[in-house]
Amino acid sequence: MQLLQPGLGLLFWTLLAFIVVFLILKKFAWKPILATLKEREEGIADSIATAEKVKVEMAQLKNENETLMHKAREERAAMIKEAKEASDKMIAEAKDKAKAEYDRIVADAQQTIQQQKNAVLTEVKNQVGALVVEVSEKILKKELSNKTEQEKLIKELAEGVKLNKN
Repeated sequence: MQLLQPGLGLLFWTLLAFIVVFLILKKFAWKPILATLKEREEGIADSIATAEKVKVEMAQLKNENETLMHKAREERAAMIKEAKEASDKMIAEAKDKAKAEYDRIVADAQQTIQQQKNAVLTEVKNQVGALVVEVSEKILKKELSNKTEQEKLIKELAEGVKLNKN
């Protein structure tokens, strides 16, 4: 049973060794250990603060990025709208120019057709006149072969001329 109960001397020396070690640790090791722990605690706190700052900055960057993306989309939409308007304007101008060219070509063609029609009508009139003169010559040659008939025709023509002047 003696092994279970320590002696008073052992207890005294153990307590004395503990107190000496405690005082030595307190004087030399405790302050550096606490300082190291405090530095580590401050480092962790700084890291947490930095992480929070980074988190806030990331949120701000995300918002700025979303704003820039929104602006870029708006600019793209505006550019597409402008391009469509320019395209529509160019198409309208091309249509107007083509219509004006078409109208000019049609007017020129109508004028040419009218000129050709007039030329054909003049040619037909000339040919009809020539035929009438030719037929008249043949008829007159036949009728004027007789002298009495010539005198009679001359008198009729003379009377007709006088009537036209009155």
